[in-house]
Amino acid sequence: MKKVFISGLGTVNPLGLNTETTWENICNGKSGIDFIELFETKEFTTKIAGEVKNFNPADHINKKSAQRMDRFAQFAVIAALEALQHSKIDLKQFDSYRIAVIVGSGIGGLSTLSQQHEILEKKGPSRVTPFLIPMMLSDMASAQISMLTKARGQNFCPVSSCSSGADAIGIGMKMIRNNEVDIAIVGGAEAPVCPITIAGFNSARALSKNNDNPEKASRPFHINRDGFVISEGAGILILENELALSKGNRSPIVELIGYGSTSDAHHITEPGPEGISAANAMKKALLSSNISANEIDYINAHGTSTSMNDKLETQAIKTILGELSKKIPVSSTKSMTGHLLGAGGALEAIICSLSIKNGILPPTINLDEIDPNCDLRHIYPKAEKLDIKIALSNSFGFGGHNSVLAFKAI
Repeated sequence: MKKVFISGLGTVNPLGLNTETTWENICNGKSGIDFIELFETKEFTTKIAGEVKNFNPADHINKKSAQRMDRFAQFAVIAALEALQHSKIDLKQFDSYRIAVIVGSGIGGLSTLSQQHEILEKKGPSRVTPFLIPMMLSDMASAQISMLTKARGQNFCPVSSCSSGADAIGIGMKMIRNNEVDIAIVGGAEAPVCPITIAGFNSARALSKNNDNPEKASRPFHINRDGFVISEGAGILILENELALSKGNRSPIVELIGYGSTSDAHHITEPGPEGISAANAMKKALLSSNISANEIDYINAHGTSTSMNDKLETQAIKTILGELSKKIPVSSTKSMTGHLLGAGGALEAIICSLSIKNGILPPTINLDEIDPNCDLRHIYPKAEKLDIKIALSNSFGFGGHNSVLAFKAI
C-alpha cells in the first residue's frame, strides 16, 4: 500500500485570499465573520456570515472564463492554482491519466441557480443564461480544475453535505494507496451566502442570530451557542505518492495516513444518538492509519456551534479517547472561519497540516463559558505551541455523514 503525502495547499476563505494570510489569522485568533454584503438582509433573521472579502477572480484567471463559473468554482480554481504553485509540481512530467481531480461541494452553484430563477420570473425564459446548467452543477469545480491542469484521471464531486470536502480528500488518498493514480488534486468548494440558503437555514433554525456581535457569533462548545455561522470559500490540497514527490526534489508538508467514514442512518439533520456512528468514523480513521488513540496529539473538531452537534461530537470523542479526552487538545476553527459547509473539511485539513508543520494548536475563540456537556481539553482563548505528530479532523453533515481524516508529521 503506497504512502500518501500532502505537498501543496491553497485556500480562499473569510480569513484570507491565500494560505499564508489564513494561517496568520488562525494563529492570531481572528474572526472572519461580519455583516452580509452580498445581498440586502433587511427581511432576514440572520444578517451575518463569513464572506470572502475583496475577491476578484480576474486577478487570477481569465475574465471571460470567470464569468462562466459560479462563485464556488471560482474559489476552487484559484485555491487550486495556489496549491499547485505551493507544491512546485510540474504536472507535465506525469501521465495525465494518473492525475485525479476530486472536489466536493454540498450545494454547488446554488447562487447562480437562485439568480437565474429570479431572471426567469421577472424577464422570461429567453433571458436565462445558456451557462446556467454548467454553472450550477456541483461537479464544475473539479471539471474546471481538470480543464485548467489537463488532468485526465478521475474527475468528480462527492456530495455528502458538510463532509464533502473531507470525503474528496479521503477518496483521493484511497486512489493513491490503491495505485490507481499518482497525484490527486482534492478538496472542497462552496458559495452558499445567498438569499435562498440563508432563508432555508433560518427556517430550519440552524443559524446564529447574534447579529449584534458578528465576531462572537460562532462559538462552538459555548453554553450559550445559538447556531452556526454560514461561510464561503474553498480549500484545495495536492496529494502525491512517494515516487511522484521524488520528481523535482520536493518536500511534503505532512503525510495523510487515514480516513474513516460512516453513516448515522438516523435523521436528515440531527446527529445520531450518543455520537456512536461519529465515534466509529474516528475509529475507522485510526484503523486506516494503523495508530491508537493515545498517539493522537490534536483533534480539529467539526464543532459547528449548534446545540446537538457539539454535545454529540463531545460524546463521540470521549468514546474514542476515554480518560484521554481530558488531556488531548481539541479546537474548532469554525469559531473563526464559520462553517464552509462542503468546503469546511478541506479548509480544516489545511489547518491541521499547518498545525503539524508549525507546532501550533489553533484556538477555539469565543469560548469564555464552556457547556458542561462539552467537557473536553479545549484550546482557548489563544493558540498554543505543541510538537504535533498526529492530528485528526472531524467532518459531520446533514443526512448522517461522518468523515474523519488523520495526518502525520514527516
